[in-house]
Amino acid sequence: MKRQMLVLLAAALAMVLAACGGQQQQAPVGQPSAAGTEAPAAPADATEAPADPAVTEAPAEVPTAAPAPAGGEMAQPATGGRLQTIISRGTLICGANQVLPGFGNVDAAGEFSGFDVDFCRAVAAAIFDDPTKVEFRPLTAAERFTAVQTGEVDVLIRNTTHTLSRDGSVGLDFAPITFYDGQGMMVRIADGISTIEDMAGARVCVQTGTTTELNLADNFRARGLDFEAVVFQDADATFAAYDSGQCDGFTTDKSGLVSYQTKANDPTEHMILDVTMSKEPLGPSVLQGDAQWADAVTWIVFATFEAEELGITSANIDTFLASEEPTIRRFVGAEGELGQGIGLPNDFAARVIRHVGNYEEIYNRNLGPDTPFNLPRGQNALYTDGGLLYSPPFR
Repeated sequence: MKRQMLVLLAAALAMVLAACGGQQQQAPVGQPSAAGTEAPAAPADATEAPADPAVTEAPAEVPTAAPAPAGGEMAQPATGGRLQTIISRGTLICGANQVLPGFGNVDAAGEFSGFDVDFCRAVAAAIFDDPTKVEFRPLTAAERFTAVQTGEVDVLIRNTTHTLSRDGSVGLDFAPITFYDGQGMMVRIADGISTIEDMAGARVCVQTGTTTELNLADNFRARGLDFEAVVFQDADATFAAYDSGQCDGFTTDKSGLVSYQTKANDPTEHMILDVTMSKEPLGPSVLQGDAQWADAVTWIVFATFEAEELGITSANIDTFLASEEPTIRRFVGAEGELGQGIGLPNDFAARVIRHVGNYEEIYNRNLGPDTPFNLPRGQNALYTDGGLLYSPPFR
């Protein structure tokens, strides 16, 4: 009886094993198998970025993705991240302005200078301990976002306003605001214009592809005023048209107005109206999708704020390296491993301050009392002085 039972059990087990080995799972008709789950490629014409980034909308199915730029593919973070790519290359590529004195300008010898340019150098100093290891890539307002999207530049530091659409559908990650600005209007004193309301029917020169162009329309529409926008791709061409009499007004960020007034044939013939038409928080930006690189740029900017608050300058940095104060020792990298968490050397902040300076030094060198612009700090002062600049703790 036991032998019969064993035979029956063996036969049953054999049938089960045969069924398992011979049966193959089939995907339902009309549904892909596990090997075929890749989404179909989007048609080529669906990758073109709209010309106006401020009203760009992401595809509904991927709400956080940036539209690929026209004529190219959206760059993907490199293996190891953008920071590792920069280190391997040996040079930072920074998108910059070349026609805005005080912020980004090129002299006759081809040398870049300005507030934004110095922040490019600060990033290079943090990475390489050498502020000269940066290649400046001059970009127009229309070119700048494509340059980030395609990976042509590592970081964009070019008087660029942080907006929701640029943070979202354009696909940028913004570092802290380095300059709080607002849009203004320049007019000729002889025209007797003292307010925006005096500009009904005016021709206004404005650079296209900017938040400035959109704000201009919003402000005049809100006031019920007709106007004619005379647009140009290039900032210099925009101002030149105004200066030659083609427009009644010229609008851009107030910092830009101060800069361009120095370029006028006769600066004393012009005035900047006492009106702020928008909020324009300007700062560096990088391509979305690389948290380490975004963090690195973010904390490099914060380092310039923190150094000013601590009283650390390019002139006294070496004295602070020997400090026994824990807050300062962490900041300069004398103890702890803060830099490693964002892919930078632990003394990255000390490198920035030694080579480029703290925020006050950067500001005064390019925009302060000893420059043609003499811009008051205003909102761009530390929070301790009534401004908006504030660094989270270095700990």
